[in-house]
Amino acid sequence: MQTSIAVSHWRSLAIACLGVSAWLLPYTAETCAAQVPRSRLVWFGTYTNEGTGAGGIYVSRFDPITGQLTAPKLAATTENPSFLALHPTLPVLYAVSEMAAKKSRILAWRIDEATGRLALANQQSSAGAGPCYLSVDRSGSVVLAANYGSGSVVCLGLNNDGSLRPVVPGSPGGFLQHAGSSLHKQRQAGPHAHSIDAASEGRFAVACDLGLDQILIHALDPAAATLKLHRAVAVQPGAGPRHFALHPNSRFGYAINELDLTVTAFAWDAQAGTLAHLQTLSTLPAHVADRTGFSTAEIVVHPAGKYLYASNRGHDSIAIYTIDKTSGKLTFVGVEPIHGKSPRHFVIDPSGAFLLAAGQTSDTISLFKIDQATGGLVFTGPLLKVPTPVCICFYPSP
Repeated sequence: MQTSIAVSHWRSLAIACLGVSAWLLPYTAETCAAQVPRSRLVWFGTYTNEGTGAGGIYVSRFDPITGQLTAPKLAATTENPSFLALHPTLPVLYAVSEMAAKKSRILAWRIDEATGRLALANQQSSAGAGPCYLSVDRSGSVVLAANYGSGSVVCLGLNNDGSLRPVVPGSPGGFLQHAGSSLHKQRQAGPHAHSIDAASEGRFAVACDLGLDQILIHALDPAAATLKLHRAVAVQPGAGPRHFALHPNSRFGYAINELDLTVTAFAWDAQAGTLAHLQTLSTLPAHVADRTGFSTAEIVVHPAGKYLYASNRGHDSIAIYTIDKTSGKLTFVGVEPIHGKSPRHFVIDPSGAFLLAAGQTSDTISLFKIDQATGGLVFTGPLLKVPTPVCICFYPSP
C-alpha cells in the first residue's frame, strides 16, 4: 500500500470512528459503536528485565462487539517499552525504552495495519534517565516524555512522516529539569517526573512530579518544540502526584496521587493555564484500614465525561467515581477487583464500552464491560496472558 493511501485510510478511519474527536462533539457510545470496525489492533507495553519473560511490544486484536481479544503476538523486540502512545493521524506508534540515562530512548515505529507488527522508523535520546511516560499533542507536532529517574521532561518535534527529531537545545528548549524534594525520604528525595500531557490545544503541557508534590504547567510551543515553566501547583505534602486526566470539556482535570492513595479534582482554566483545587478523595473504601504496600497508578475519564476510574496496586482494584457535569466534583461509587495483580495501567476502548486493565505481576489483561448508566464494571473474563504488561494502547487512540 502506498504511503499516501495508508495515511488517507488512517485519517478516514479516525474521523469516522471518533466523530472528529470526543473533545469536540457530544459522545454517545451507541453512535460510535455503530461505526467501529469489527476488530481493532491493541498493543501491550512490557518490562523486559531478566526473569519477566517479555520480549518487547505485543499486539492483539480486539472485537468491539464481543469484547474478545486474540492471543497476543510479539510485534517488536525492544527493551522495557513501558509506555506507548499513537500519532493522531499517521500509522505511527511511539514507545519509551525505560533504561538508565545513557540507554534511555524514545522510539517511533511504523505500523503494519494488517498485522499490527511494528518497524522501527527512528529513535532519539530521552535526555534523561528512566523515561516512564509519553504523549503526543493533538496536532501531531510533538512528543512529550517524562524521565522519572532524573526528574526531567522533554519535548521532541516530529517530522511530516511522524519520525522523531532530537530535543531542541537552549532556553527555552525541549528539555526542562525539575528541582526540589518533599516529605517521603525514599520516594521524594528529589524530582521524579511521572507524566506530561498537552492541554489547551497545545498551548500548555501538564506534568505531574511525584518527587516534588507538584503539578507543573509548562508553556508549550509545538511549532518550535520547546517548553517553558508557566506555574507550579502544589498538592498535599506526601501525596505523590503521578498521572493527570483532563475532562473532555477541558474545564476540569484530575490527578492521581500514588503515595497517599487519593485523587484530586481541579478546575482547569484553559486560557490562563491554571488549576484550582476542588476536592481530594480516597481511591479506597473507608473500611480498608491496612494499606501497607498499596499505591495508585493510572487515572482515566470516560469519553462520555460522566465517570472517572483510578487503579489501586496492592488492593488490586479499579476505583469508580461519578463526575458532576456542572462542578466537576467527584462522588466515590466503589471499587472493582481486577482479578489480577498490580494494575499499573488500564484503558477504555475507543467505543467507551469496555475497560482493559493490565496486571503487571500476574501477567494478565482483565476485561470489563462498562455499565453506561452507572459507570459500574462487569468482569467478562477470561484473563488474557501477556508477560509483565504495563501499558495498553488501542489503534486508533481515543
